[in-house]
Amino acid sequence: MAEVGGVADDASLLAVTYETEGEVVRSRELADRLGVLLLPIEEAKLRQSASFFLIYRDGCLKLLDRPLLNKGGLMVEIDPRPGEQHSWPAPKTGVFAQAIGKKTRTIVDATAGWGQDSLAMFRMGYRVACIERSPVMAELIRDGLERLAEKDWVRRRSLPVPELIVGDAIEILQGLPERPDCIYLDPMFPPKRKKSAQAKKSMAVLRDILGDDLDREALFGAAFAATGKRVVVKSPDYAEPLGAKPDQSFRGKLVRYDVYLKP
Repeated sequence: MAEVGGVADDASLLAVTYETEGEVVRSRELADRLGVLLLPIEEAKLRQSASFFLIYRDGCLKLLDRPLLNKGGLMVEIDPRPGEQHSWPAPKTGVFAQAIGKKTRTIVDATAGWGQDSLAMFRMGYRVACIERSPVMAELIRDGLERLAEKDWVRRRSLPVPELIVGDAIEILQGLPERPDCIYLDPMFPPKRKKSAQAKKSMAVLRDILGDDLDREALFGAAFAATGKRVVVKSPDYAEPLGAKPDQSFRGKLVRYDVYLKP
């Protein structure tokens, strides 16, 4: 994900905070990795310069904005989304699975974000690697994957959880040791209209942190060069195709999956 005016460009906007002394050690390690301040939560509430916070809370790593400091927080959700089956592998049905392709086996999700599409593909039985360039989001994804690896159904089947690769997707795609069957892109597009108060909290915070992906056209070019069979681009229904005319398009209620097949 491109970082435009976001946390990664200004570390003062982010701090790591903690509620109990038992979390100090790993909270300090996290703050050191990110190069940001470590604050007890009472001090974090008073420090107006920081807009976002990371905290170990309720058994996982959570991202907070100032209204969420007292409770709650956003985390990488590792359980199936509403409407998805809990069995493994989950059925490959719906427009999302149609776009990925029945013969696909390996996928690189080059714009991981909150990791939800990577995890959905993993639950459908694909072998998945996900790329995230934002250090903040990468820490949240890493925590989610660690929790996923401890799930009973994952351990019982000895399933390899998705691989996390941290860095610039354009550079990473150019150096992949093997061509994946599919490279999946879900870049951040400019909103069609002013953000509403009802915008989903996780996506609103993600946009606040990362901004729009201004290099999405270059990312598409790198993905098409690196893929073995196809590139799938998820976009809002109002957005123009990222590449030329897609070979296939699958439409959901609010999003569209454009498929570009490799000759």
